[in-house]
Amino acid sequence: QVQLVESGGGLVQAGGSLRLSCTASGRTFSNYTMGWFRRTPGKEREFVATISWNGGSTYYADSVKGRFTISRDNAKNTVYLQMDKMKPEDTAVYYCAKSAVGRLTILPRATYAYDYWGQGTQVTVSS
Repeated sequence: QVQLVESGGGLVQAGGSLRLSCTASGRTFSNYTMGWFRRTPGKEREFVATISWNGGSTYYADSVKGRFTISRDNAKNTVYLQMDKMKPEDTAVYYCAKSAVGRLTILPRATYAYDYWGQGTQVTVSS
């Protein structure tokens, strides 16, 4: 079993920054692609960013490209999401997730490609 725990959410003013962390336990972290998703009430989980198992590749949703940065520290079993120039539209519960398959050669954006999810951390951006 794998456990993922997010932290770092909170309230930030538009234009400000937050850094989310997700720490994994229970299985070899470095073998898995990690992703960040977000959800607002009444909506499906939305893809935000993903990073390859070795950290060599990243991909971002168009809505956050240029503002958010995903990174990972495999030695710490942690993936990060640095969020800059935040907008009210970024308000959501943010979730990290682990890919179901290890050492993927692609960067999946669909929720079904991920099998373990954190509990989420609330991010609120005020106008």
